[in-house]
Amino acid sequence: MQISESSLQALDSKYGDYLEGASVDEFVRDFHINFAAGHWCAGEFFDRFCPVGYNSDSNFDNSIPAQIRRVSEAGIRGIEFHESVFIDSHRQRDAAKVEEIRAALSQYGVVPTNMNMNTWTDPKWKFGGITHPDSGVRRDALALCLQGVDIAKEIGCVSANIWPGSDGWDYHFEVNYGERLSWYIDGCTAIAAHCDTHGLKFGTEPKQKEPREGNMIVNTVAKAALVAQEVNKNLGKTVMGVVIDYGHEQMVGNTPADSLYMLQRVRVPIANFHINGAKYNSNDEDRIAGTDDVWRLVDFCYAAIDTGYSGWFGEDQFTYRTEQVLSMRLSMEFFANCMKKALKIYARREELKAAQATGDAVKTINIVKKIIYNG
Repeated sequence: MQISESSLQALDSKYGDYLEGASVDEFVRDFHINFAAGHWCAGEFFDRFCPVGYNSDSNFDNSIPAQIRRVSEAGIRGIEFHESVFIDSHRQRDAAKVEEIRAALSQYGVVPTNMNMNTWTDPKWKFGGITHPDSGVRRDALALCLQGVDIAKEIGCVSANIWPGSDGWDYHFEVNYGERLSWYIDGCTAIAAHCDTHGLKFGTEPKQKEPREGNMIVNTVAKAALVAQEVNKNLGKTVMGVVIDYGHEQMVGNTPADSLYMLQRVRVPIANFHINGAKYNSNDEDRIAGTDDVWRLVDFCYAAIDTGYSGWFGEDQFTYRTEQVLSMRLSMEFFANCMKKALKIYARREELKAAQATGDAVKTINIVKKIIYNG
């Protein structure tokens, strides 16, 4: 983001009204807010209640080029991928797929941002990816991730992420927790080193549970930060960070803004953000961003500004029963309006800091209340 006193002054004049339509795009451009969407946000949605997919009764095109087109139609300029869309049935890079996707990116004017590693949808990863009890399978999972980093560099991504969906446990006593954590740190060290050679950011994305029903190997931002610190210690330099999923923070009852300041304090970078909505102690709903607690989202946006985040905000949502383009656009619209509120509060940051210094919550609420409800 780029913020100046003159741009902050425009919040009341140029952007005084609710942001909608073209004003959303202009606001995002003016403040250089990097906004993206995962390719999956524009695709088919299915779950165990409707395994055939919620769009299967129509002539729905679920190809990657069609997903890229929908992201563009939503007015979103960045897109995240899973490395799995670039590989063949033998888990090897598929040159034809790479070229097809690169052509679609060029055609629709969308830029690739982040590469996510898929080590959970294949039954091979049933007992884990880079923490699988079989050392051979661990090596295969690592090789898949390293190949994903290579593809990320090839197509022009700026970061890579491992969300360890299959790594964790479902029951007490199921695994040796310390051993699994060591394997995860070892795997992330290798991936981070490979990202470093390519000039890519690297992060791990924490989540409380699901698909693991007990715990995933990194279930909180704090534990992900610990892993990143150990990896960076192994490498002798800061390479690895954390990818924060807003909805995952809701699942564990965290205040997302607090996590941002915590990471800044322990010197662990933020590699990427995923934006969506979820409920406390729920499974990962991935609903439209901004449809939950607006106070919490504005607080998060303010923290992103105040801690100097300049990377991408990427939608990670599964809008099962609503149309994809309209849903992606709504998330961008709501996020832009919450970010506008956060910027208005940031313009009064000295007043806010003075109120915070008193320890009186009423004083801080009085600084932000009109902006939250009317700004």
